[in-house]
Amino acid sequence: MLANAAFAQRQEQLLDTGWRFSKTDPGAAMNPAFDDSGWRAVRVPHDWSMDEPFRADLGSGNGYAAGGIAWYRRSFTVDAAQKGRVARITFDGVYERAQVWVNGQYVGGRPFGYSSFQFELTPYLKTDGSPNVLAVRVDHSRQMDSRYFTGSGIYRDARLSFTDALHIAPWGSYVTTPKVSAAKAEVKAEAELINAATTARQFILRAELVAPDGRVVATRESQAQLAAGERRTLAQQLAVDKPQRWSLETPALYTLRQTVLVQGKLVDQTTTPFGIRSFRFDANTGVTLNDQPLKLKGVCLHHDAGSLGAAVPVSVLERRLQQLKDIGVNAIRTSHNPPAPELLDLADRMGFLVQAEAFDEFTPTKNKWIAGWNVGVPGRQGYGEVFADWGVRDVEDMVKRDRNHPSIVMWSVGNEVDYPNDPFSHPVLGAKYRPAAPPASDLVRWGKPLVDAVRRLDPTRPVTAAMASVEMSDAVGFGELFDVAGYNYQEARYAADHAKFPKRVIYGSENRHDYRAWAIVRDTPYISAQFLWTGFDYLGEAGRWPLRAADFGLFDLAGFMKPRGAFRASLWSNKPVVYLAAATASATQIASQSGQGTPLLDQQKRAKVTEHWNWPVGESIVVSAYANTPEVQLWLNGKLVSTQKAADAVEGILSWTLPFEAGELKAVGLKDGRAVAEFKLETAGPAARVELKRVATGKDGVEQIAFFVVDAQGRRVPDAAQKLRFEPVGPVEILGIGNGNLADVDDPRDAEHAVHEGRGLAVLRRTDHNTPARLRVSAPGLSAAELAL
Repeated sequence: MLANAAFAQRQEQLLDTGWRFSKTDPGAAMNPAFDDSGWRAVRVPHDWSMDEPFRADLGSGNGYAAGGIAWYRRSFTVDAAQKGRVARITFDGVYERAQVWVNGQYVGGRPFGYSSFQFELTPYLKTDGSPNVLAVRVDHSRQMDSRYFTGSGIYRDARLSFTDALHIAPWGSYVTTPKVSAAKAEVKAEAELINAATTARQFILRAELVAPDGRVVATRESQAQLAAGERRTLAQQLAVDKPQRWSLETPALYTLRQTVLVQGKLVDQTTTPFGIRSFRFDANTGVTLNDQPLKLKGVCLHHDAGSLGAAVPVSVLERRLQQLKDIGVNAIRTSHNPPAPELLDLADRMGFLVQAEAFDEFTPTKNKWIAGWNVGVPGRQGYGEVFADWGVRDVEDMVKRDRNHPSIVMWSVGNEVDYPNDPFSHPVLGAKYRPAAPPASDLVRWGKPLVDAVRRLDPTRPVTAAMASVEMSDAVGFGELFDVAGYNYQEARYAADHAKFPKRVIYGSENRHDYRAWAIVRDTPYISAQFLWTGFDYLGEAGRWPLRAADFGLFDLAGFMKPRGAFRASLWSNKPVVYLAAATASATQIASQSGQGTPLLDQQKRAKVTEHWNWPVGESIVVSAYANTPEVQLWLNGKLVSTQKAADAVEGILSWTLPFEAGELKAVGLKDGRAVAEFKLETAGPAARVELKRVATGKDGVEQIAFFVVDAQGRRVPDAAQKLRFEPVGPVEILGIGNGNLADVDDPRDAEHAVHEGRGLAVLRRTDHNTPARLRVSAPGLSAAELAL
């Protein structure tokens, strides 16, 4: 039951528990009398794609994960005090083609699986204490509908809310800062108000600005009247002296508190966090934040989190963002869809800039690979089937939901929607032109309404797209739609296009990890950004079975930093960095002949450098050091091998070739002759025991526990692959267990799971904080480990 509402304020209840779920499609499941007693109890957010086995016949694009059709049902009662108030149900994300009923009445649906949406329930609710039944049908039967993993089900939060008939509309608060300086900030607060009553209502709208320390620093009141059924937006102007400006280093958040008063009585109130900051993109000088120049050191992020699928707890998102921040990342691209609201809340609070992206395709649909990335015959299902009807509405809702986030500095209407011949084509492609394909001019036909909608709802931020073929886009005028132009993997065009289009703001919207791609951003004033593909490995866009994920990340599926993550830290971090990785000389020779850029990185078709010192005796090993210190010493078993200077680096990497000798390999980073950073690799002995390490504990009750197979001295055994047994004791559940292996198709929620490269990550959730709980992990032949939760 929702709490008694004797007072007339807004109320909201998270609908996380009490759901029943069935992976079936009974025709009468929307009816209140339907018997769901045999259905499984689940907690929302819930991703049923992670409940079922990965299978080779399910399609590589979605990571060989299951789709299908399923139902969710939940009963709830409403107090009589809520009668006459406006009730709404909000879903932050349901994948996909959601249909919603309450008490047998259909209230609406939403095909796009990444849009947040809400429906009014007021006419259909019972307030006499008898049960109300909410039913949601989710249709992901088009399982091969995406180039990357989507998940299935109610995978984000759901909420029930009640407001007075006179209230601020959902996403109806909008705050901007038209003028900002160190001395003063002008703040414009807007509120879209609804009067759902049958009579006119007079009221006062009060706007208050609350500083980060809790003080009210500005107030404005306005009197107004709404007729019955009227909907209107009111704007109020406020000012803040000597504002604390939001920045990457000090992400200070103010709060806009908007209150609706009728005859002195509070009838509705909302609070909206926001930041006071200014930013500007310039075609010649790049980007400034609060008048200070900076480079966007960005990564692209898909929405899954390895073993958790699409239902990602906020504490897991927070740890991932902190890991990125720790290596120098300052920007996120939400590839290729609106993200969870919690991700943007974290970006605001932690100090990231965000490119918020809407779509991966217009219409017709793109290729969806089934037997492996770029293998065989693709499917053609996807969002493009409904884009013509829903595209503008979906981008509008993204902007209205998220436009108050200070972290967002760009809106992207699409990713590689101009990919040559997928589906659009144009004669400018020469021999690759396909006359029978949809004409590239349709890019403007579909793109312009999106751009217009974004500018109408938020004229304060530039609109962009991540273009795969600037040549084709420019041939039809698609590139000219945008305030800033995103170039995917087209660094070679920067100089010529800057000269040809001197007013065009150019940035890298998707880029490889190699040194050259960063150097051009670092050294070119008019290129403001780079967004690496990707920050974390992600499910889907997979190769042939059993590979179920893509390995382009700085961190693997389980959140362990890869060598390329350390390489990026050496380029982007402000802290002293030194790191070692190694590969056999024969492997690096093959890599150096690939012609793809930086050698000695674990990139596609390159040497698999690894973070360990276990090799065949006498094998010739190439050791790579990633460092940002002026000098690096390499030591082997207490003997100095040599000292190299930063100027000796080849494409950002220092390297040595030496015969393998077991023991300790150590790198020391020097500045002014003094050690400021150190990193070492040690030869591990035989596996002896399991080791557990708590890496994060969240306020949401989620604990992230890293597990390792180590030798007698506690050194990780890099080739360990044992299957471990996980035994949670007490009120705790397994949300997901993973090990970073792209080919690991074991059930992530099973009590037995293997390590990969001697490690993995278990994500658990406490279900009762008042009762002790612990985790025991064991394996035959190894000493077990136990950890109190």
